[in-house]
Amino acid sequence: MSALIILLLFGGGVAWLSERMGAQIPARVSLVVLLLASALFMALVRDVADTPVSLVSGANPWLLMETYTWIPRFGINVIFAMDGMSLLLVALTLLLGAVAVIASWTEIRIRSGFFQANLLWTLAGTVGVFLALDLFLFFLFWEVMLVPMYLLIAIWGHEDRARAAMKFFIFTQASGLLMLLAILITAVAYVDQTGQWSFAYEDWLAHPLTGMAAVWAFVGFLLAFLVKLPAFPVHSWLPDAHTQAPTAGSVILAGVLLKTGAYGLLRFGLPLFPDVAQAHAPFMLIIGVAGILYGAILAYAQTDFKRLVAYSSVSHMGFVILGIFAWNALAWSGAVLQMVAHGLSTAALFMVAGALQERLHTRNLSDMGGLWRAMPRMGAMAMFFIIASVGLPGLGNFMAEFLVMAGLWQAWPLICAVAALGLITGAVYSLWLLQQAFHGPLDEKNEGLRDFNARDMTALGVLVIGLLWLGLYPQPVLDLAAPTLDAIAQRVGG
Repeated sequence: MSALIILLLFGGGVAWLSERMGAQIPARVSLVVLLLASALFMALVRDVADTPVSLVSGANPWLLMETYTWIPRFGINVIFAMDGMSLLLVALTLLLGAVAVIASWTEIRIRSGFFQANLLWTLAGTVGVFLALDLFLFFLFWEVMLVPMYLLIAIWGHEDRARAAMKFFIFTQASGLLMLLAILITAVAYVDQTGQWSFAYEDWLAHPLTGMAAVWAFVGFLLAFLVKLPAFPVHSWLPDAHTQAPTAGSVILAGVLLKTGAYGLLRFGLPLFPDVAQAHAPFMLIIGVAGILYGAILAYAQTDFKRLVAYSSVSHMGFVILGIFAWNALAWSGAVLQMVAHGLSTAALFMVAGALQERLHTRNLSDMGGLWRAMPRMGAMAMFFIIASVGLPGLGNFMAEFLVMAGLWQAWPLICAVAALGLITGAVYSLWLLQQAFHGPLDEKNEGLRDFNARDMTALGVLVIGLLWLGLYPQPVLDLAAPTLDAIAQRVGG
């Protein structure tokens, strides 16, 4: 697992240096690096031990664990571990990383080597977040993935990139500092209980925090994760960041980085502070419903393609919050499935939006219309991913939202009924987007536009297969996540 992260970091440096060989070379280097990383990841998955290590809770089997001594004086170690949930999210990261490279193939014309380096370094930080089991190491990777993403927006973004990048950095950095404070509170409490330092997740599980210290620590973690999700009302950085980011940046931001917030809640928020988290569950369910309806209403009000998809992410990630705080395994399964399905569908929509901006030099829906005639392959792909986001039965998003709503209904039927309105409003803005951009009369100035080529169709075709698989046969994904969710249930009583 450490080799996987090192490969992405080293590959970023190689991609940067390869720019002197030609403007297109860095993208090819990045794609090769991601293919090698995927091969290494598949080898890790294939060669996992038959007898996995278990958590202190005794229920959650780790598929793989890797430990190195780092700063023993303060109990800081390099601890990587992979279970079914982290396996799914690392696989999603590598897949969408390749899609992001393909999306940037012709879009990035200046400093392409440094661009690909920052892209790979962002992926390395994200993989580290999904694998780190030492909280100090987790925070380190949490920060590592933010800096290159900031540079992607600030250097290669669009007209208002400086403000959007700064807003992204301030929100995420400020919330990250709150998480650091929460980590230190928990670490000091562990010292008071045991007389020695440790930042290891398993050690903290064995000596849970109590009292007001647990409340403050949970709030610190919660705010950091909610900002990254993002949840209403700490979401305002997201539409600006998505709108101004280059296409590859939007793909990674929507498809992967948002999932780190939900992952953090499931991995650390609930197991480390079960009583405090359960006490906050009603409030968080209200936040989730508000995000669903608010994001949907704001999405319908947009005339900017990318901004509309960005607000739709706020709405769809609200279902993840509902799934996490519904407090039962069925809803947790839906939340994990929603993370993967939303990553696939929204990343594809941002790739379509970026392709349109590259060809039309605008994101304004009023300048579009009838584009299916000019670009039928792009129109067909856009239609598929739009109806996937709507929640068409047989596709991954439907299955995820169905599981979330089914689990939520068992515990909170009234909130479930209100949240169901988000499914209706989601259909309204999604179909309106399809009609505005691809149907109706074709403007003469948009005739003869370049359609998706074989490279683009291959990348999106993989995402199509993924959503069909999740919708028609989600059982393997649910089985992978089940041990993790069973462990959470045993820990928190869900």
